Parts: sequence; structure tokens; C-alpha cells
Amino acid sequence: MTAFDDLMAHQRETEALGQIAGRLSWDQETVMPRGSADQRAEEMGVMEGLLHARRTDPRIGEWLDKAQAPDAAGEASLRLIRRSFERTARVPARLATELARVTSKAQGQWAEARAADDFAAFAPVLAQVVALKREEAAALADGGDLYDALLDDYEPGATAKSLSAMFDALRPRLMALRDRALGAPTPPSALPGTFDPKVQMHLTRKLAIAFGYDMNRGRIDRAVHPFSSGSGRDVRITTRTDPADPFNCLYSTIHEVGHATYEQNIDDAYLFTPLGGGVSMGVHESQSRIYENQLARSEPFCGWLFGQMTEAFGDLGVSEREFFRTVNRLHKGFIRTESDEVQYNLHVLLRFDLERSMIAGDLDPADLEGAWNERFEADFGYRPERASQGCLQDVHWSVGLFGYFPTYTLGNVYAGCLNAAMRADLPDLDAALANGDPSPATAWLRDKVQVHGGLYQPREVITRACGFEPSEAPLLDYLEAKFGAIYG
Repeated sequence: MTAFDDLMAHQRETEALGQIAGRLSWDQETVMPRGSADQRAEEMGVMEGLLHARRTDPRIGEWLDKAQAPDAAGEASLRLIRRSFERTARVPARLATELARVTSKAQGQWAEARAADDFAAFAPVLAQVVALKREEAAALADGGDLYDALLDDYEPGATAKSLSAMFDALRPRLMALRDRALGAPTPPSALPGTFDPKVQMHLTRKLAIAFGYDMNRGRIDRAVHPFSSGSGRDVRITTRTDPADPFNCLYSTIHEVGHATYEQNIDDAYLFTPLGGGVSMGVHESQSRIYENQLARSEPFCGWLFGQMTEAFGDLGVSEREFFRTVNRLHKGFIRTESDEVQYNLHVLLRFDLERSMIAGDLDPADLEGAWNERFEADFGYRPERASQGCLQDVHWSVGLFGYFPTYTLGNVYAGCLNAAMRADLPDLDAALANGDPSPATAWLRDKVQVHGGLYQPREVITRACGFEPSEAPLLDYLEAKFGAIYG
């Protein structure tokens, strides 16, 4: 065997172990007994120790020095393995193991604190997580910016400076559009009535299949925070139900299906290789957001969904046109995942700034709740009433995902670009959507984005798909046109 063959054989086993670790995390958030948290934390710590040892095996450096890639996919694999090897080697095994153990434990403590609206109960373990992430960032940064070192895990090539410039361009137009819409004389109202969670889950599965999710290689479960887990032939998603708000369940599911089909549609030849997962979280979010918003919240698709919900729940108390306006209504609220398209990114920008401050050491984690509430009031005009509406609503910081939040807005920007290019290529798309058939769009996204996995760099994937460099302009133009029409 050649050095390249030896390296890829080693990588295949490492990727398989990574999938097993991911399945442990899925189990923890769905069906694991509550009393198992401490044991699971130890198991996750051991698993991360094993993975760290494999990813820093000295033989990898030797193989990389000798390996010759047979094709473009092989060259991309070597690039990603080298990047992972060099980054992982900078992080001591002790630190990697401790991070896995503490974040696994913190996840359970976050869930309990969130249920009790008790930030003080969560603050000590959050401080531990932040301290460990700062230590990890210092090891990775090698004298550079700490936050950029963490961001690189989720969006290679991006920097806080470049994202800040993009976000600064987004903020004023988003806030102006938000203020005009909320001041409209006849705003859409919420959907009246209550909706059986069992029926919601039945309709959720129908929507997942319509958007291309392969239930033979996946499953849908309930969790506190919806998420997608896995890749290749085992990709699972979760959702949540609210009897008063069926859209929470339906659109959370479509969002996660966007993530899941990305993973399911990657070229099978890349399974158990570095190319076998989504290239970045920004590109990943572009898939979930375009499925959820530009496709599933479009007027043609909402017309079809109106018929499905009427059949499932009976008279909805609104007309088809008003249903579309209700699906897309701007409304005051505290929860990011329940936010409308216009205000969603304002929620993300708040988190981006706060987590940068914590990693920089400018914000003590113990002071997070107060800082959150002050910033939220400045951005939205009202304050959270309890911690579950504020700094405890997201799971991300409890599991150490610092640098993840800005990829949500970057994903929206990418989705805006992809939507503009896709609409140009598919002039008859609305007719299919009106029949509940998003397959022309999902096939376009599969061929342009998803099948490539990690073959290209993140921005290169979007540029190749769209034919132009990504920018915030298409997203802003889309939002202003759509909500300008809805709100007059």
C-alpha cells in the first residue's frame, strides 16, 4: 500500500469513531435516561481522548510527507487531513478530553437550568466551559486572535473582522425594514386554536419526505432544541411541538431536513473520508435556511401547506392569503429559532458580539444574563422576562460551540445568493411549489452544493453554484421585496 492508502485507511477508522461519538450525543439529547448524565460525560471524555490520539498520531505527518493524491478528491482530502492534524496537534490531549467531559456535563445542567429559569445554577459550569475554550483558542491561535481560532472550526477562512463588516452592512436595512413592518396598520395575526402534537408529527414526516429526506437512512425524534446529527447513511433529526404553535414544529423540521439532506446527498464515494461531511456550518446553514424560508415560506408552497393543514386540523380560521401572511408575520418575541426572517439575524448578531466578548475576556460569564438583557433591550426595545427567554434559550454555549453563531447569518447570506441564482435557472419553480413539490429546487441544490461535500472551500462552493461572489445584497433585496409586498 502507498502512503496515501495507509493515510486514508487510518482516516476511515477515525471518521467512523467520530460518527459513533456523534451518535452518543444524539442519544443524550433524545432518549438517554436523565440519571445517566455523569456516566455519559465520562464516556464522551474517553471517546474524545481516543479521537484526539488518532488525529495526532505521528504517522499522519509521515504519511502526509510522502502521500501523492491520485485525483482532485484525493488532493482535497490531503488538504483537510493536514489542516485537522496541524490544528489538533496544538491542543493537548488533556484539554481535549476535559472539554468533552465538561461540555457533556454542562449540557445536562443547561437543560435543568433552562427548565427552572435559573441562570445562576448554570453560571459556574459556563465559566468552566469558557475558560477551557479560551485555553483551546490560545493553543490554536498561536499568538493570533482567539475568536478567529475558534471560528475557523466552523467556517474555515472567515474572520471576525470580515464577518463584522458584513453584519454591519446588514443591520441598518434589517432594522429599518423591521420597524416599518411592525408599524404597519394591518399586521398579520397568529394562527388561532390549538393543534394536536401527534398530528403535527404526522404532518412533519410528510414534509420531511417532500423535501427529500430519506427516512430509510434517518429518523425524526423530539428534543428540547431541534438539531441534525450524522452523515452518509445515518442522518437523524429532531424537532419539538407546541400545541399553540404548529409552525414551530413544521418549520423547525424543514430547517433540520435542509441540514440532513445535505449530508445524505454527499457523493457516496466520500463516505468515511474528510470530504464526507458538509464543508462548513455557513454552507450547511444556507441549505437549512433556503429550505425553510425561500422555499417553504414562499407564497406558492404556503398555498399547498394551507390545504394540508386544513385537511389535518380542520378549519384554520383564516383564508389562504392570510395564512401566507401569518406564516411570514413579523412579531415581537425572544426566541431565535421562532423568529421571523427579518429579525432572525438580529438575534444572531447579539450572540456574536457577546460570545466574542466572553472569549476575549471582556465579559465575565457570570455577568452574561445582565449583558444579554441590556443588549436585547437596545436591539429589540423590550427585555426578556426570564432566563429561558434570554441567555439560556440556546444549547450552543453549554456544549462549547463558540464561533458557531455567526455561521447562521452567514448561511442566510449564502441562501440569499443561492436563491437568486436558482430562481434564474428555474423560472417555473413556483408552479412546482404550488403543488407541494420542492424537488426542482432540492435537486438544483443537491447538484450545485450538496453532492460535493468537502471537496471545495466554503466560499468557493457558493461562488461555483451562483456564478458570482457571495454578498449580503441578494438577501436584503429578497427580504425587502417579500415583506414589502406582505406589509404594503
